[in-house]
Amino acid sequence: MQSRVTLITLGVDDLDRAVHFYRDGLGLKTPGIVGKEFEHGAVAFFDLQSGLRLALWPRASLAHDSGLPVSPASPADFCLAHNVASKAGADAVMAQAAAAGARIVKPAQETFWGGYAGYFQDPDGHLWEVAWNPQMLPAE
Repeated sequence: MQSRVTLITLGVDDLDRAVHFYRDGLGLKTPGIVGKEFEHGAVAFFDLQSGLRLALWPRASLAHDSGLPVSPASPADFCLAHNVASKAGADAVMAQAAAAGARIVKPAQETFWGGYAGYFQDPDGHLWEVAWNPQMLPAE
């Protein structure tokens, strides 16, 4: 399989709250919620980087579309990573997430692998790592 990941969808319990967190709290760009006219169609898309978008879709709609039942989720099942160019950048993103209402799971700190990282959860419990990795610096 050739990697062609272009969309990451997170199931959320409250779409308005999730859009507020990602748009107003973290500053991600979105045209807002679209598809409200369709049953199970309301969704919000955020541009992340060239060719990659984040979608927020109600968990009930994602379950309906996939045919799977809504079930309890574990925050440790999946993690998104946001890589930054410096330790100060990691601290800044962690502070921004906390101010937006994220739960800080692990403050940014030195890691065993030679980097600097911390974890937060969004209002739906999705886990995000914020990391400075000197071996994998992001393109500016």
